[in-house]
Amino acid sequence: MRRFCVSRSSTPARIATLLILALIAACHAPVRKPLPWAQSRQMILVITPDWNAAQASMQAFERGASGWQAQGEASPVSIGRKGTAWGIGLHPPQPGLQKREGDGRSPAGVFALGTAFGAAAALHSAWPYAPMSADHWCIDVVGSPWYDRIVDARTVGSAAVAGSSEPMRRDLHLHGDPRYMLGVVVDDNPQHEQGAGSCIFLHLWRTPGEPTAGCTAMSNAAMNALLGWLQPEAAPVFVLLPRLEYQRLHRIWNLPESTPQDPP
Repeated sequence: MRRFCVSRSSTPARIATLLILALIAACHAPVRKPLPWAQSRQMILVITPDWNAAQASMQAFERGASGWQAQGEASPVSIGRKGTAWGIGLHPPQPGLQKREGDGRSPAGVFALGTAFGAAAALHSAWPYAPMSADHWCIDVVGSPWYDRIVDARTVGSAAVAGSSEPMRRDLHLHGDPRYMLGVVVDDNPQHEQGAGSCIFLHLWRTPGEPTAGCTAMSNAAMNALLGWLQPEAAPVFVLLPRLEYQRLHRIWNLPESTPQDPP
């Protein structure tokens, strides 16, 4: 706090002026808003070696009285084939390359998690789950009123899903592709801004280490471990950052001190 020294010879008018100046300075001091994830007690952290890497490491964390603590072992994951670019999410806007539709990059930043989804009728998890059918699609067509939303063609009509490349039952539409047999929505574009990226998920990988179009892919074991661990009341968030950005931001954003190591 700024202090004003007032001598005995100071006049009442001068004292009043100094007090007014102090009040004005206090009123114009920047107010640091709490981070949107300040109350989160679970975090899925993915660290990439750099902006263009397609391989990464993932670690779960829980926050208690002593801060963030790692849960279990880190897991290898794959991300966008072109690396990463800033998504929208919960974090303040950042300078640099921004995520765009079809760029082959996974969104970097801090994100809320949406519902889990998959082929099974039900899931043994506390996390909200929606079973998918052959009629469910995620719309990646820029200009569509359903952009970046999962829809049921039986409800919105077949014309609404025309042109989308994201059937939510890839196993039924694309020769047994297992990637969407189980997954979780990443809320990287909360206002569904046209062209800013759509249909970003945590999902299974088809083959270990295979890059994605912008999602984060992992083993069946890693996915099931996450879904068995996630708790809605803990307000979990998903964080994906290149290592240098993590080093720059982790104290400002109150992220864990320790991170999973870069993949080999």
